Amino acid sequence: MNIIIQEKAREMLNNKLESDQFLRVTVTEGGCAGLTYSADIDREMQEGESVILQSGDIRIVSDPESSQYLEGLSIDYSDDLIGGGLQFTNANAGTTCGCGASFNLAGFPVIENGKCGKG
Repeated sequence: MNIIIQEKAREMLNNKLESDQFLRVTVTEGGCAGLTYSADIDREMQEGESVILQSGDIRIVSDPESSQYLEGLSIDYSDDLIGGGLQFTNANAGTTCGCGASFNLAGFPVIENGKCGKG
């Protein structure tokens, strides 16, 4: 799987993750463009999950449904006061939301009249 962890995200995750923890990345339906990324830190994998990337001490785990949307994903980090945190950008995204909170890939319908307006 082609996922890139940018240097600022790598630094933050190396400082935040304990040796037995991993970053879980999931994709769910939502936002005005159709799909949104979410991430959380955990110690226990859920049924059906697998490690999709091991990069140094950083492990990224995801479920099979979400994994299909992670190819081409770049994970970065921003410490900006507004909009800070992990930043997810997918080179394969066909449509993104105006506020950058959601995306759409080919084959997934755009949600009409979403909260951010048309993406």
